[in-house]
Amino acid sequence: MTVRDRGALAALAAGVAALTAAAVVACGSQPAGNVGAEEASALASAPATTASVPSVPVTAGELPAVTAIIAPVRLVIPEIDVTATVVAVGINERTNEFEVPPSVEQIGWYRYGPGLEAPAGSVVIAGHVDSARQGRGAFFRLRELDQGDTLTATGSDGAARRYRVVAREEYAKTRIPLDRYFARDGKPRLTLITCGGPFDARARRYRDNIVVTAVPA
Repeated sequence: MTVRDRGALAALAAGVAALTAAAVVACGSQPAGNVGAEEASALASAPATTASVPSVPVTAGELPAVTAIIAPVRLVIPEIDVTATVVAVGINERTNEFEVPPSVEQIGWYRYGPGLEAPAGSVVIAGHVDSARQGRGAFFRLRELDQGDTLTATGSDGAARRYRVVAREEYAKTRIPLDRYFARDGKPRLTLITCGGPFDARARRYRDNIVVTAVPA
């Protein structure tokens, strides 16, 4: 990941699930606690199973042509009652923020990272926790997921792929290790991100990010 990439993706820590007005509820103010941090770190540090893939732009350009990319289009998480449409997103060129879909019922797949077919790397999906105007978001209860919980991501090829949760972590937005969660190497994994922690009414955003890591089941 280049310095430019890190600068643009750092906006995720500041921008994902930002609210348009005062918070409906500070749902992330009492986190369930971190689990599986060491396992998530080991996934990211594991060597890729194939040759390195070409770097990709953050804000513009074509997707890699090395292989057909299978985008996630639907995510189902029975344990927290989630059935959500997944939309391909990038970085907003005007705000330099991760461009989460405006509807809190939808979630966004980072289209410049790996797809569901990738033999290595982190498939990143981010979503709103809530909105003053729209209410609870698709990832309102993401912090409730625990090790062993399962979820299903359906790809643009129509195939459903099952994943098992191995880690749930909470970071201050200024401390989230973006290089790990947006990596294109290491073992294949699914990374789900939303906001959490106490709500800062003045800044109109949550203090933290909740990150859930899942591996193919």
